[in-house]
Amino acid sequence: MYFFFSDKVVLLFDFWNVHSPAGMVLSVLVIMLLAVLYEAIKVGRAKLLQRTMPALAHSLSQETLQEPERASMNTSTEQLASTPQKLFLWHSTQTLLHVIQVVLGYLVMLAVMSYNAWIFLGVIVGSAIGYYIAYPLLNTR
Repeated sequence: MYFFFSDKVVLLFDFWNVHSPAGMVLSVLVIMLLAVLYEAIKVGRAKLLQRTMPALAHSLSQETLQEPERASMNTSTEQLASTPQKLFLWHSTQTLLHVIQVVLGYLVMLAVMSYNAWIFLGVIVGSAIGYYIAYPLLNTR
């Protein structure tokens, strides 16, 4: 197997059959957008983890260190009820984003495995653009 430059290729599914230079340009743009979206989701998951973990850790530590005689029963009950709900929501969101990221990653990988050099270059450029756009968002509040 080797990479080749051609405007004729079947990508991912039988119905995505490219026969013309215009179709190849459109296909490369779609693959670039998939690679950008993959990078954005990767950074988004990291940002969600960065923002949520300190808050969850703080609420869990406050809950375990709180003395029963100092706190009212309502406050303690509200914290106990809200912490598992927050944890479940956070975990569900992370799981959904992980599944989307894995599916996109496999789709991009399978597109590269068509061994079409244009598609491969589209993945590389899309990944670079996605990283360039999304990575600075990690440092913002």
